[in-house]
Amino acid sequence: MQLEKPLHIHRRHADASELAGIPWLQLLTLQERDKAVAELRVGDVAPGDFVCRLGRPVTYWFGVVEGLLKMSSDNDQGMTMTYTGVPPGGWFGEGTVLKREPYRYNIQALRKSVVAGLPVDTFDWLLDHSIGFNRFVMNQLNERLGQFIAAREIDRLNNPDVRVARSLAALCNPVLYPGVGDILRITQQELAYLVGLSRQRVNEALSALQAQGSLRVEYGGLRVLDLPGLRSTVVGSKK
Repeated sequence: MQLEKPLHIHRRHADASELAGIPWLQLLTLQERDKAVAELRVGDVAPGDFVCRLGRPVTYWFGVVEGLLKMSSDNDQGMTMTYTGVPPGGWFGEGTVLKREPYRYNIQALRKSVVAGLPVDTFDWLLDHSIGFNRFVMNQLNERLGQFIAAREIDRLNNPDVRVARSLAALCNPVLYPGVGDILRITQQELAYLVGLSRQRVNEALSALQAQGSLRVEYGGLRVLDLPGLRSTVVGSKK
């Protein structure tokens, strides 16, 4: 069984390049930024490590600096349901932090990653003092709501091509994941884990999406050429 290795065991101060990958820092005043940077910690996590565990108390608001995480939970039958992936630039769990409730999901690394954490008390301080931070969190909550409504729709789709297209569109959301950039760094096997399909079926879906001009498969990842097209795609009917 995979053992959890909490962030606080490996935590360290963020360096300049890691701070540059935290999107909300640039929205703060100098005083607010200095306080946040002093409290921020980053940690290196290995594939399979858990950043958050279902039922554990919340201590940090987390974000991905490098790598790829997945959000999931296990049902009563022991089956894992994956909700979404979290690529670079993504911050998650603000609802849990606001309510100070135990986690209702697991967050696990799919590959070697660097994760940042802001203590919950500092999160609350920024909410009390920073208009820019409040706007960022409000936009996060709004986008997250749309993301999970879309995820429910994806779960009901029986078209693998559309499932892959919509899942890729979610991973390339520029508001939630500004660190993704022009190329989504993801392997077909990682995408298969997130979508719940075989690697072979994901490969077929990517070929169909590439043929229609929505994306291009490149070395080390996928270049999205038509994000609105991915969100509304109706390609293929193969199962």
